[in-house]
Amino acid sequence: MADNGTPLQGKTIMFLCAKEGTEQVELTEPWKAVEQAGGTPVLVSETPGSIQAFNHLDKGDRFDVDAVITQVKIENYDALVLPGGVANPDLLRTIPDVVQVVGQFFANRKPVAAICHAPWTLIEADVVRGRRMTSFPSIATDLRNAGAEWVDEEVVVDQGLVTSRNPDDLPAFCRTLVEEFANAPTPAHALSADQG
Repeated sequence: MADNGTPLQGKTIMFLCAKEGTEQVELTEPWKAVEQAGGTPVLVSETPGSIQAFNHLDKGDRFDVDAVITQVKIENYDALVLPGGVANPDLLRTIPDVVQVVGQFFANRKPVAAICHAPWTLIEADVVRGRRMTSFPSIATDLRNAGAEWVDEEVVVDQGLVTSRNPDDLPAFCRTLVEEFANAPTPAHALSADQG
């Protein structure tokens, strides 16, 4: 059992990013929060190598990819973080394997955190219908059209889905995603090794 200082001890968190276009701070700040809470962040993308992050429209740093989306097994992850940036989720939503994996997180009731434009990928996976959520204001209409109830709030939690609007919301987003991920049930593979 994790103590209060490491609520994510033993949990593996997938960070899903396209090969380019991720808003750097929306990757690095939640990543740091997961590590500081004792969790293990894993960077997943559509291709091996590294991803190119951005600081708004300017190129930022490159980050090494830990796993390729076609090779991941959902049962090895406890939660999902979808950083924003305009190009990142726009690219991700065109990749069938990404859309399928995102849908599996919801089907398995695993917590998901999405910030800024990241809900575009959630729309493509058809998982926003009936949910209360927020995002970067420019995609509010997209979310409403997909059946979500959009609100202009710093952070919104709806049945394990954590959403925020932009980098200014990162402190609340990071704090809340750690809380939600910590409260998620431990996956079956960690409870029993003799599943057949």
